[in-house]
Amino acid sequence: MAVAQRRLSVGLGLAGLACALLGGCLLLVGPLIIRHQVIKNVRIDPSSISFQMWKDIPVPFYLMVYFFEVLNPKQVLRGEKPVLSQRGPYVYREYRFKTNITFYDNDTVSYLEYRHLFFQPDLSNGTEDEYIVVPNIMMMGAAVMMENKPGFMKFLLSGALASLKQEAFMNRTVGELMWGYDDPLVDAINLIFPGMLPFKGKFGLFMDFNNSNSGLFTVNTGMKNISQVHMVDSWNGLKMVNYWRSNQCNMINGTAGEMWPPFLSPTFLDFYSPDACRSLRLVYEQSGEFKGVPTYRFVAPKTLFANGTDYPPNEGFCPCMQSGILNVSTCRLNAPMFISHPHFYNADPSLVNAVEGLRPNKDQHGLFLDLHPMTGIPMNCSIKLQLNLYIKRVSGITQTGKIKPVVLPLLWFAESGSIEGSVLKQFYTNLVLLPSVLEYLQYTLLGLSAPLIISAAVLMAMRKEKCSLFWSSNKKSSDSNKTNQATSAKKLPPVKGTVLREARL
Repeated sequence: MAVAQRRLSVGLGLAGLACALLGGCLLLVGPLIIRHQVIKNVRIDPSSISFQMWKDIPVPFYLMVYFFEVLNPKQVLRGEKPVLSQRGPYVYREYRFKTNITFYDNDTVSYLEYRHLFFQPDLSNGTEDEYIVVPNIMMMGAAVMMENKPGFMKFLLSGALASLKQEAFMNRTVGELMWGYDDPLVDAINLIFPGMLPFKGKFGLFMDFNNSNSGLFTVNTGMKNISQVHMVDSWNGLKMVNYWRSNQCNMINGTAGEMWPPFLSPTFLDFYSPDACRSLRLVYEQSGEFKGVPTYRFVAPKTLFANGTDYPPNEGFCPCMQSGILNVSTCRLNAPMFISHPHFYNADPSLVNAVEGLRPNKDQHGLFLDLHPMTGIPMNCSIKLQLNLYIKRVSGITQTGKIKPVVLPLLWFAESGSIEGSVLKQFYTNLVLLPSVLEYLQYTLLGLSAPLIISAAVLMAMRKEKCSLFWSSNKKSSDSNKTNQATSAKKLPPVKGTVLREARL
């Protein structure tokens, strides 16, 4: 029995030590293994798990477009406040893929990314054949652009507009507004003012969006420095753009807006947007999860489109008007175009009050990105922007009537997508589940080691106690015998001489 107990205590002790050693090793080595796997699989390398995802984005992206119809165009011409009605959404399935992928020796890769859009009638609230009353964008834009030109030039333009029967507002179909319509005004402007427009014939708000690329991006692969992966090295060969009035505003910062470096901190994200002609910075809002995957949510700060008065670092983006709108005329052929959040969310209240029909709301109109912080890969995102046209009465151009100066919303759109299906399952298994199992295993082993070692120690202590009791019992018996012998010796009567003598006889 004692031998079995000794073997059990030794076995428990060895098992406890093994669990402690293995758990300790996993505690030290586990994070390094996970980090190595993340680095290996998120850099731009044909052998990485994320490369195919980066090359041909499998995430189903959707473009949702909402138009603002002007309900009172005649009253607006008389100087009254525009009344708007939101129409849509008109939903398009968006497919993205990269071509001309070229790797360079300095750990960069260049590519062109194309977008193809396909109308989804079952997801849309309306068809592309519906008519909408909107400002005559070409005419009103040209009028404002001509405001400071000599009178005879404005007279020529006004005459051309009259001969072409151009009016301040027009009734066009959704399809025409999106993909282009034949506008004789385009040819007239090219004839009167050569070089003002870089296109001929048709004009459409999304003509350059479909079946086209967003420019030649050159980004870091992260092969040597993972903290630089996806960071833009140049765009169309430029290290900086030249649209704005300060070097800080012209800088191309961050990524191309698809993925970010791994091991994100909850601070901010930068990305360059060709649509906005500038780099944008989003700030951390909160932690959460998307279908079991932990995420950081980043949103646009109120300062994103603030003017230089409210936020001095934005002074380089001026000339500015109210906060909440960005003047993009310098990258839009000098047309009086502004971008903002939908419904002038986070903008100066005067912009909302200048028209009727806007109801800014964070949930509906705020943009966000939900990223997996360990890999920097977006799980769920919705980028929302609004396109606005500055219109007003221009002296010498009769078609502008008595229109009061107003930044008039034309449309807003949201590009949204989220990882799902087999891609989400593979991502969850490789980059969430396995690291979690490894983490739980190390703490489980460390947790088991303590009771195993304690159990072994208790058994050893119990065995020693039994041995001590055994030896103590034997010692007491021996001492008792010695005492009894001594007592017996004391009780014997003394031997007398007569007796001895008698014995001899």
